[in-house]
Amino acid sequence: MKAQQLLNVEHLSFILKAGTGSGWVKIPSAESHCCQSTRSSCGPAFCSLLANMSDKGLSDEAAIAACKDGDPVTRDFVMQQTMLRVKDPVKSLDFYTRILGMTLLQKFDFPSMRFSLFFLGYEDKKEIPTDVKERTAWTFSRKATIELTHNWGSESDESQSYHNGNSDPRGFGHIGIAVPDVYAACKLFEEQGVTFVKKPDDGKMKGLAFVQDPDGYWIEILSPNNMVSITS
Repeated sequence: MKAQQLLNVEHLSFILKAGTGSGWVKIPSAESHCCQSTRSSCGPAFCSLLANMSDKGLSDEAAIAACKDGDPVTRDFVMQQTMLRVKDPVKSLDFYTRILGMTLLQKFDFPSMRFSLFFLGYEDKKEIPTDVKERTAWTFSRKATIELTHNWGSESDESQSYHNGNSDPRGFGHIGIAVPDVYAACKLFEEQGVTFVKKPDDGKMKGLAFVQDPDGYWIEILSPNNMVSITS
């Protein structure tokens, strides 16, 4: 049996399509917190689906059913940037360039709003255009860049710190860096005094590491070939 989940601001409904050819059957809708929030019966089949998802996560079939083809206009969309707020840009720029090997692609200052943006990525310095307008268009056409945002003065504010998303209330988790050899990369990180959340041989997932940047954001260090065994 395949499940397709439909969500709107008013209610949560499940539509089930039975594999027996019996057609579509609509389970009575309920609030997103099910019976506990509505204090009414939303149907045993509906509650059973939620319970199964809680116990086992989303099934492969349900995950596929939840995904739809985007509008043709989205074909040229690109995942371009992830923004992280940083306390001290000097420390952060040193970490992302010297430790992680990224390149500073471009810096933007906004004096009236008192903040700066630093875009970094894995690009060849020789390919960065010298013309400012060309460089800006080029920077924003790169894939998977990091945008570091510095609010001026935060570096000298002892009370200022940023939530990394990995303690309550949890939200953002981490970014990931693919490397040829996780152990060689981590040896370099240890020599540079980088803070580890998980070393490659810690825990059940061997050959996978997590480090922290100067603001405490987590960074996963992975090797693409190793991920085959880890995810199997």
